[in-house]
Amino acid sequence: MNPTRIAVAVVSAASLLVLAAVAWPEGASSAADEAEDGITVTAVGSIKAVPDRAELSFGVTTDGATAKDASRANAARMTELIDALKAAGVRATDIRTQNVSVSRRHSPNGEQLPGYTAENSVSVKVASNRAGAIVDLAVENGATNASGPSFDVSDREALYRDALREAVREARKKAEAIAGAGGVSVGDVTRVVEGGGADPPVYLEAAARTQATPIEPGQEEIQATVTVTFAVG
Repeated sequence: MNPTRIAVAVVSAASLLVLAAVAWPEGASSAADEAEDGITVTAVGSIKAVPDRAELSFGVTTDGATAKDASRANAARMTELIDALKAAGVRATDIRTQNVSVSRRHSPNGEQLPGYTAENSVSVKVASNRAGAIVDLAVENGATNASGPSFDVSDREALYRDALREAVREARKKAEAIAGAGGVSVGDVTRVVEGGGADPPVYLEAAARTQATPIEPGQEEIQATVTVTFAVG
């Protein structure tokens, strides 16, 4: 290769480095770095709603001299309970078996007793305003224990999205307060990070009574948390 051409190539490369240093002075930031500048705040949006769904648990416990006897008695009693629930308008898709078991009988202190015990439990989803009536119906039709309810709202996802919108609005209010104190103005959103979620459902204990069982759904608060970065001007 011609030595003269090699020298020219080296000089050209060095010239490019010098030009790059002039075009990109020390301390200059890239577009990605600039995107991180601004005001970053974390805010919470909250939407309140009355739960319209309730989940209850009903169980049937029976004893028998043999495992077969206990199981047969339990099956008959649970079938009666499920039929009564369906007749009351509870959909089959809202009734789910939780547990089925047959075991030797034992005393509270663990001592084995003659005979066997069979247990069967189901979870039932109903409208929250029917929860009390369903508890009474179940007890009247074979349930030996009842627990719950666990409340929920059927449109939780839509309400959560509303809470997200509220959180972003609250974030801008926070940013504007900070910007005003700092003598700058709030610009466009440059970054949003979602965090948090809805509060867990509230659990209440339900007990069978001779009168209609009162069950109050109360109010549930659905929250959303966001961390937002705003450009400043």
